[in-house]
Amino acid sequence: MTDAMPHMDEAGENDDVVALLTQQHNHIRDLFAEVENATADDRAEPFRRLVRLLAVHETAEEEVVHPAAGRLFQDGERVVDDRLEEERAAKEKLSRLDDMNPDDPEFLPALRELRADVLQHAASEEQYEFPRLRENAGAQQLAMLATAVRAAEAMAPTRPHPGAETAAENIAVGPMAALVDRTRDAVRKAMGTDG
Repeated sequence: MTDAMPHMDEAGENDDVVALLTQQHNHIRDLFAEVENATADDRAEPFRRLVRLLAVHETAEEEVVHPAAGRLFQDGERVVDDRLEEERAAKEKLSRLDDMNPDDPEFLPALRELRADVLQHAASEEQYEFPRLRENAGAQQLAMLATAVRAAEAMAPTRPHPGAETAAENIAVGPMAALVDRTRDAVRKAMGTDG
């Protein structure tokens, strides 16, 4: 058992995967609030940032963190299976929301439903998965996982892709989906419609 505490690397980033992901969960909470509190006219841009963060965050967890958890602690596979099911359901809701216009009257109720699901999922990770990762991995392994998460996020799709919730599925689908998503992002930005 280790009582590894988060540290910062040379670039000032968390070199502890649990601290990194918890920090991202806090950012996700903030983005949900920003989207929900924005006027209909100003909602698109923060929603785009939320979609992107959720997509890359979940992909990195599915490719890096969940497989590590499945190996590192007893009943890890059961804990991971529960998280993957939550992620699949959230991706489906996020995908439907991503296809909606942010000023659609159904948008905010759907956003609130997604927020409740995502925050419950984050709380479950923080309660059932992250503490056990910290207990069963040393500081060096937690740092390596943080580095791997950042690398996975850099290559991850920027939109939800329901049905790709495992590392193998993400690796098979991810590169092409990421290319398509990032091209779509660039076109939207070039046309001034990246919100």
